[in-house]
Amino acid sequence: MSATVELAKLHATGNDFLVWSRLDDRVSAGDPRAYAAALCDRHRGVGADGLLVLDPGRDGAHVAMTLLNADGGVAEMSGNGIRCLVWSAVRAGVAGDGPVVVDTGAGRRVVDVVRDAAGTVTFATADMGPVTFDPAAIPLDAPSPFGLTAVRADAGYEGDAAGMGNPHWVLFVDDPATAAVTRDGPSLEHDARFPNRTNVEFVTPVAGRPDTLRMRVWERGVGETLSCGTGACAAAAVAHRRGLVGEQVTVCVPGGELVVEIGATLRLGGPVRHVFDVRVALGELAAATAVVAPA
Repeated sequence: MSATVELAKLHATGNDFLVWSRLDDRVSAGDPRAYAAALCDRHRGVGADGLLVLDPGRDGAHVAMTLLNADGGVAEMSGNGIRCLVWSAVRAGVAGDGPVVVDTGAGRRVVDVVRDAAGTVTFATADMGPVTFDPAAIPLDAPSPFGLTAVRADAGYEGDAAGMGNPHWVLFVDDPATAAVTRDGPSLEHDARFPNRTNVEFVTPVAGRPDTLRMRVWERGVGETLSCGTGACAAAAVAHRRGLVGEQVTVCVPGGELVVEIGATLRLGGPVRHVFDVRVALGELAAATAVVAPA
């Protein structure tokens, strides 16, 4: 019989994730890295922007998070992902009543949660750590992260690079709704100045709404997503540095609205929603997602 794994599917402003819990060390269904791309496949698998692996924490952390992108690659951090992971940690009863401490590929993070009367998390705010504009830390192969330009087809782009534990390139456009995100996102993600590739945000301030940005995002290793937590933080930090917004910023994404608080560190808040739980037979999944060469 094929090994099975039980997963929770959640979304945070449309940015959707599967959570693979390994809190019960008696359960060993396989290596999540071997199945991440197949599970996230929206046609042959369950479908998600990424797979979150939930492990027991150590040295004061309640839990640990490993983030696998939809292409199967390991990523450092996701602001929406960590908020979904914490939902699962709270449901599992390992987090107590206060903030949840999570170890991630970008370092230790603390997440505050709002629970409903049944104790279910409905809203979560994550301390995302400080933003960096240091090229070496982003990483970026350029003397300065500011005013980076690019030309793709008939479109010219300008913006700043920033690091939120993962790399971002925040580009200012006239209207994200009409920006060529899906056309130019792939080549911008692989711009030679970003040795680890980059997430790309297409951003503009919202007229008539102070301290508000509108954003679409091309996520590294995923494609266009309805939301990106670290991208919202990077966009808010870059816009704040340029004097376009204040210290509390609403970022409107196709999946809803996120709130970014700018200080010594950045805090990201927004809703979290459970979609369903699913049990997957890994052998059947591998067979279903196998690429069959044409005859």
